[in-house]
Amino acid sequence: MGSLKTEEKGEQDLKVSNEAIAYVNGVRKVLPDGLAHLTLLEYLRDIGLTGTKLGCGEGGCGACTVMVSYYDRNSRKCSHYAINACLAPLYSVEGMHVITVEGLGSCKRGLHPVQESLARTHGSQCGFCTPGFVMSMYALLRSSQAPPSEEQIEECLAGNLCRCTGYRPILDAFRVFAKTSNDLYTGVSSVNLEEGKSVCPSTGKPCSCNLNNVNDKCMGSDHSRYEPISYNEIDGTKYTEKELIFPPELFLRIPTSLNLTGFGGLMWYRPLTLQHVLDLKAKYDNAKLIVGNTEVGIEMRLKRMPYRVLISVMHVPELNVLDAKADGIEIGAAVRLSDLMNFLKKVATERAAHETLSCKAFIEQLKWFAGTQIRNAASVGGNICTASPISDLNPLWMTSRAKFHIIDSKGTIRTVLAENFFLPGYRKVDLASGEILLSIFLPWNKTFEFVKEFKQSHRRDDDIAIVNAGFRVHLQEHGENWLVADASIFYGGVAPYSLAATKTKEFLVGKIWDQDLLQNALKVLQKDILLKDNAPGGMIEFRKSLTLSFFFKFFLWVSHQMDSIKEGIPLSHLSAVHSVHRPPISGSQDYEILKRGTSVGSPEVHLSARLQVTGEAEYVDDTQMPPNGLHAALVLSRKPHARIISIDDSEAISSPGFVGIFLAKDIPGHNKIGPVVSDEELFAVDHVTCVGQVIGIVVADTHENAKIAASKVDVNYEELPAILSIQDAINARSFHPNTEKRLSKGDVDHCFQSGLCDRIIEGEVLMGGQEHFYLEPQSSLIWTLDGGNEVHMISSTQAPQKHQKYVSHVLGLPMSKVVCKTKRIGGGFGGKETRSAFIAAAASVPSYLLNRPVKITLDRDVDMRITGQRHSFLGKYKVGFTNEGKVLAVDLEIYNNGGNSLDLSLAILERAMFHSDNVYEIPNMRILGRVCFTNFPSHTAFRGFGGPQGMLITENWIQRIAVELKMSPEKIREINFQGEGSFLHYGQQVQYSTLVPLWNELKLSCDFAKAREEIDQFNRHNRWRKRGIAMVPNKFGISFTTKLMNQAGALVQVYTDGTVLVTHGGVEMGQGLHTKVAQIAASAFNIPLSSVFISDTSTDKVPNASPTAASASSDMYGAAVLDACEQIMTRMKPVASQHNFNSFAELVRACYAERIDLSAHGFYITPDIGFDWVTAKGKPFRYFTYGAAFAEVEIDTLTGDFHTRMANVFLDLGYSLNPAIDVGQIEGAFVQGLGWVALEELKWGDAAHKWIPPGYLYTTGPGAYKIPSVNDVPFKFNVSLLKGHPNVKAIHSSKAVGEPPFFLASTVLFAIKDAIIAARSEMGCHEWFPLDSPATPERIRMACLDELTTSFVTSDFHPKLSV
Repeated sequence: MGSLKTEEKGEQDLKVSNEAIAYVNGVRKVLPDGLAHLTLLEYLRDIGLTGTKLGCGEGGCGACTVMVSYYDRNSRKCSHYAINACLAPLYSVEGMHVITVEGLGSCKRGLHPVQESLARTHGSQCGFCTPGFVMSMYALLRSSQAPPSEEQIEECLAGNLCRCTGYRPILDAFRVFAKTSNDLYTGVSSVNLEEGKSVCPSTGKPCSCNLNNVNDKCMGSDHSRYEPISYNEIDGTKYTEKELIFPPELFLRIPTSLNLTGFGGLMWYRPLTLQHVLDLKAKYDNAKLIVGNTEVGIEMRLKRMPYRVLISVMHVPELNVLDAKADGIEIGAAVRLSDLMNFLKKVATERAAHETLSCKAFIEQLKWFAGTQIRNAASVGGNICTASPISDLNPLWMTSRAKFHIIDSKGTIRTVLAENFFLPGYRKVDLASGEILLSIFLPWNKTFEFVKEFKQSHRRDDDIAIVNAGFRVHLQEHGENWLVADASIFYGGVAPYSLAATKTKEFLVGKIWDQDLLQNALKVLQKDILLKDNAPGGMIEFRKSLTLSFFFKFFLWVSHQMDSIKEGIPLSHLSAVHSVHRPPISGSQDYEILKRGTSVGSPEVHLSARLQVTGEAEYVDDTQMPPNGLHAALVLSRKPHARIISIDDSEAISSPGFVGIFLAKDIPGHNKIGPVVSDEELFAVDHVTCVGQVIGIVVADTHENAKIAASKVDVNYEELPAILSIQDAINARSFHPNTEKRLSKGDVDHCFQSGLCDRIIEGEVLMGGQEHFYLEPQSSLIWTLDGGNEVHMISSTQAPQKHQKYVSHVLGLPMSKVVCKTKRIGGGFGGKETRSAFIAAAASVPSYLLNRPVKITLDRDVDMRITGQRHSFLGKYKVGFTNEGKVLAVDLEIYNNGGNSLDLSLAILERAMFHSDNVYEIPNMRILGRVCFTNFPSHTAFRGFGGPQGMLITENWIQRIAVELKMSPEKIREINFQGEGSFLHYGQQVQYSTLVPLWNELKLSCDFAKAREEIDQFNRHNRWRKRGIAMVPNKFGISFTTKLMNQAGALVQVYTDGTVLVTHGGVEMGQGLHTKVAQIAASAFNIPLSSVFISDTSTDKVPNASPTAASASSDMYGAAVLDACEQIMTRMKPVASQHNFNSFAELVRACYAERIDLSAHGFYITPDIGFDWVTAKGKPFRYFTYGAAFAEVEIDTLTGDFHTRMANVFLDLGYSLNPAIDVGQIEGAFVQGLGWVALEELKWGDAAHKWIPPGYLYTTGPGAYKIPSVNDVPFKFNVSLLKGHPNVKAIHSSKAVGEPPFFLASTVLFAIKDAIIAARSEMGCHEWFPLDSPATPERIRMACLDELTTSFVTSDFHPKLSV
């Protein structure tokens, strides 16, 4: 026990202010009282700085990243760091300088080199995530006093997600700033710095501000910072010349306590002394102490926890102590995690190695703790007191014998051991009323005391743990042996709190540290850590295995540290100890440039790249709201299948800011909607058929008030039985009407019965769905004109015409009076083809009836819950083949999970059936397909549109044939390749096949035979890490399979200054469509690309446009634009032939003088296609895009973690329209496909996941659903375009690229399986086994049989999957 001496309060402690000052991009802002409920992001967007985006609202995507600078009065230094603006409370930046992407540069005044480099290296596609990446990199540069390493650059991007690029071009763009010389970094040679001076983090110039004084140079004004600068070479040399300096006022400003308020009675305090904190805590016992708001913010926003008093303690000196003492480290509770990490790294280099093993364990664990932005904001004490059962740090505090110092309002301090602080029960800690955590004491380690951290999550970067652990053992020499003198074993993720393995510890103490101890301890541990079958979080067997694997690894690690013990460990077992060295990501892009005209074929940069890197590119939610505009929120079903008994809106009506609620009875037109058949209700009338079905819509004055009011609508239900899986649907024969389809070739039954087949196999393939996770959520802004006579909208959609159609239908207006415009969208991938339309239609009802603009932007969790995903599939196969590996007959049944409405599920099933041969000649084939009706939100289009699912079924049985025949899968593939002229199972003949040359070039590029040898050798020498390789080909049919959709229109207008305006029916969503179309127009007119501008896509310019989908848009809209250009050129030809004009502009003016029409409408229909489902024969595709890929992976057989060491991807794209954009599409598709096959798992409330409420999606938002991050990109990522094979069937001999590469990522899945085969063979298990996708760490680990798992799973164990 102790006490804190209460010191006399200084003048600044007594002074309480309700005036808050901050600087934003160098401009002074007074933050008025009453805004405590706002986040920094909301404030920034409200004042027009919309470059900072709202992507998820939970700090998980990085789209909202900004840089915050503040002057630390204790260290007398300026600090710069990146944070998530979506979590930062507005008042938390008081006295600080906030820099957003707009503060770096703009197209008018010049780009910052970080922006310029990203734009030039094709690092921005849809652009929505781009400002966040720019700001993360910028903050790293501003905070680094030495050039950052490539590893630091990759680490700083761990909190930023991109769904488009595959990350490689982003890393290439930023790698230029990783210099080995300070000369290039600052323009100043470090060797010429005067003594006592260093590089200023604010200006990048020599100064002494890092010492104990403030240098005037840091405080000076820089009036030239907005001067445009042209960067001929992006090398990092000039970026310091136009930085926003730290505002002089903030250097001189004396901090004051703050007492401010917010909406709903929220109170915000910022005390500056510990006593003030204690006084406030005594007064408001339920007050929440915050530093970064990374946990409380999510609780208040997403979990609706009604905290009323917030106390920001980030400026209290006693809570920010970081002090290395003789016996350990004193860590203040408010110390930020990034500061702790940096301090521990410093300490680890200064003290004896054995003393800092606990420090090193924390450093390693913090590396994988959330993203950089979260670590920069979150505090040590906040993480401790949250007491999360999956906290990465709490097991380490406990195992390291840390002590927590707790203080009460009287200043009395008590000390409690970390292991006693966390009480049994969910989030319970030993803090009495009025007490707060003051500091943490971390003792140094003793000689021969070993501490180690462990963690396994779905994804390495920025992910919560599935299971984590902290282990400590103290060994003492006893003769020739080493005895365990003391031990600690703590786990997270196995109980409602961090759990001690007490019995195991008791067993270890006093025992000899040897193999016998290991085997016996594992038996004790298995009984010590118990998980019930219905435990929240599921994955019971996997979590059990991790508890054992971690201890096994710990034993080997400790033994490896001890010279006398490690000799007894087989060298092959050391693979359990050594971590994978991840080199900086590298890659090559191999293509030829075949220029046609001025622009076609040139690797031009995306036309919007410069706007995107500066944050100037506008998306729907960036559009300024009109003064009388309203915000909308949906009233959603909370039951998977139920009858609606009553709807009570009384509480909603009295909610602040409420304007109106609209239900089915209020719809002026029709309530039935649907893209193909009208089987959906816009607003549910009597029944709901899924969780998240729309029942009505609420409008209010703000987005937040609309959400609050919608949540207050009380709907009573009578629950009905629900169908929650494909198997449920098959059992109940629950299929959508008229969706049974059949395709056949040859005589399957005769082939099976004739004896021609040496072997026949049967099996099933299960694959989960996939969330689109476009970074820009669904959004529409709708308004009326002429009192409702017309309706206009701007929407984030791939199909403006569908929005036009839905809204006109729902409002009872003719389509000619409804206009939808789309400038660009922040990613779509199929998720905005049809499922965006009902959201716009819902918002159109209040807009029309109230005659007021209405904006609806879905929160990320709502978006994921209601808009559908990629279909999960079940494939049942029966395959006959010869002993040589030749496939003779295939009988398939394919089921997809359509959800509660048909949407596009039938067309997706049909494409899966078309692609079920992949590239293989199958003489006899029969396919039956059905769309299952289930009580989930309607699933929808996603890149590949069913093709990948069909091909994945095929590749599974190909791989099984290889196992049965003990041949390589690659050999089986080659034996069965289709040849030129082959007739496919739907009647189309293969023409212009490039499969064989592609395959051969791929084999040559990866030297497959040598790679196989090296893999086998590695696997022989490594017991616990295994490598695998695979090569997979594909062909992807190009065209909409619905014939009428294969048409396109465009409008081209030539102006008298020689510039060209193009409008077409396609939507720019990052894929570079507008850039390619502009290149086609530029080449057609023989003018520079800069003379062509693409206007927004609008239904009043080009009518009846098909959705931008099916990879066909460049083909169709490019041809339509070319048609229009050629019409104009034909008109201009007589004038052009009469004179020699110096420029195109001169020619245009001459034509104008001759009254020649300089505007044309172009049109294109895809020729020679059509399929008849009655005869089940035809030609559904114009041509095929061929590809093949090689991948090498390495797995940790004890945890299921894996790395993709290499990926080589080859595609035949004919003569590319823009090879740089095409390479970007390939890389993005591959990494997105990698997510589908290995990372991204949707978990629904179904029979496999009974801990989730029925029908609910558990994996909503980036906290639970993990798309690939920077750390998941292949170490070596090579992309090559096949040369010398023009495509005679598309514009300028090119081929479509968007969807074909996606499936090639399945090569990672089969490489993983190859590695698992090597692991299983160690146990003598050589038979075939299924591996469902995604092959998450759970599925990888549980498939790798070993001594640790045999006691509780069998060789055919199958982890649960929502299908």
